[in-house]
Amino acid sequence: MALLLLVTLTSQLLAGYVSLCHGQHLVPGVMIFGDSVVDSGNNNNLYTLVKANFPPYGRDFNTSHSPTGRFCNGKLATDFTVENLGFTKYPPAYLSQDAQGNNLLTGANFASGASGYWDNTAQLYTAISLTQQLQNYREYQSKVTGVVGRDKTSVLVSGALHLLSAGSSDYIQNYYISPLVYGTYTPDQFADLLVQNFNTFVESLYTMGARRIGVTSLPPLGCLPAAITLFGGSSNNCVERLNNDAVSFNKKVGNATQALKSRHSDLKLVIFDIYNPLLDLIKNPANSGFFEARKACCATGTIETSFLCNARAPGTCSNATGYVFWDSFHPTEAANKVLSDALLVQGIDLIS
Repeated sequence: MALLLLVTLTSQLLAGYVSLCHGQHLVPGVMIFGDSVVDSGNNNNLYTLVKANFPPYGRDFNTSHSPTGRFCNGKLATDFTVENLGFTKYPPAYLSQDAQGNNLLTGANFASGASGYWDNTAQLYTAISLTQQLQNYREYQSKVTGVVGRDKTSVLVSGALHLLSAGSSDYIQNYYISPLVYGTYTPDQFADLLVQNFNTFVESLYTMGARRIGVTSLPPLGCLPAAITLFGGSSNNCVERLNNDAVSFNKKVGNATQALKSRHSDLKLVIFDIYNPLLDLIKNPANSGFFEARKACCATGTIETSFLCNARAPGTCSNATGYVFWDSFHPTEAANKVLSDALLVQGIDLIS
């Protein structure tokens, strides 16, 4: 109850601040990197099986009720974050036709479904690696410079909020299903590899001018419907060893974050804890108005994602608002709203 009150007061404070600024944004722009949790359509035109630009994806998205490439029935958590910051439009997917001219002046989305901290993960699925996302960001900066000049571009980049979601695909879509990778690295060694790449990514963003960076932690991997189906045996409970790996990784990222902030006194870097808010939704769904946390809304809700979640898939629920998960990997819009509210308080330092 105390957390709910704090979130409510914070939301009201932000709303009031935006109003006082007469429609101005709390930050000049938002740059988004990572995986399918935040991909808003960059995979649409890629030669990859990891796509979401077809029904029933997007069926509850704003007034269009049509697929955009988001791996959700509606808005992503980052969409709600952008709204909370005072923006009326979402950062365009960088590979979309919308990503040009003045549309780039408040940010862009570089994320790609099936990407991860390890470029090998993106390569497996012909997705856009974080390394390539950084290259795209350099190109983006050049394009913006061509529109408004170097000085204004520098102000945009240094003041913009840079958001990153990565790591889940590295584990669920690579490490746990690859005998070669699993046999080469212990969970602890694999986490160290990913954290090393996390460090490289943040340092690269810093070198490119970013000063406000928010990174989501790993979620409770063992509670994703697909993870329970694939790795839980006959149980319908969360797979504890997967959750333990996520907790271990999150601790390592937390330590790395402190080291990065010590090296760069002007860097605002926040790790958003997504693990505990999502775990609470899964363990206690009724507390937030949900009734189903084991099965996803789409199809059987136990394994389907991307093309397996399609308009002809039998069993898809008619109303997703009571479901924590939309497909077997990704939360519903309703869950994303709860999660974005939970993260709101954690990110205050990034906009202060």
